[in-house]
Amino acid sequence: MRQEEVLILIPKIEKYIEYMLNVILKIPRTEKFNIGNEYKVSMYRLLANAVYINKIENRISYLNTIDAELVLERIYLRIMLKNRWIDEKKFKVAMELIYEIGKIVGGLIKYYAKNNKK
Repeated sequence: MRQEEVLILIPKIEKYIEYMLNVILKIPRTEKFNIGNEYKVSMYRLLANAVYINKIENRISYLNTIDAELVLERIYLRIMLKNRWIDEKKFKVAMELIYEIGKIVGGLIKYYAKNNKK
């Protein structure tokens, strides 16, 4: 079950990145190269850490890093919405995609934390 969740995580992150790249392309030019670049870097770190989960033993560390990146991306989204660089619909879609990823990550953290104590 947990290995399946790990494998599902990567395509969900890819879908999220594809959506957000289209959103970032449409924000004002000055912000596209500031917050947009930071957002892209954060998304790629998210994807890289998800790939590492499949390859290493210390999964909790990478899962916690993914969780932290998701928190950061939620903050970026709220800033973009507040400044009207994105509309409410794009904000809600992006937050829903983050929520789906976060749900999987949270389940994996609980699972691996429980199994590492034994």
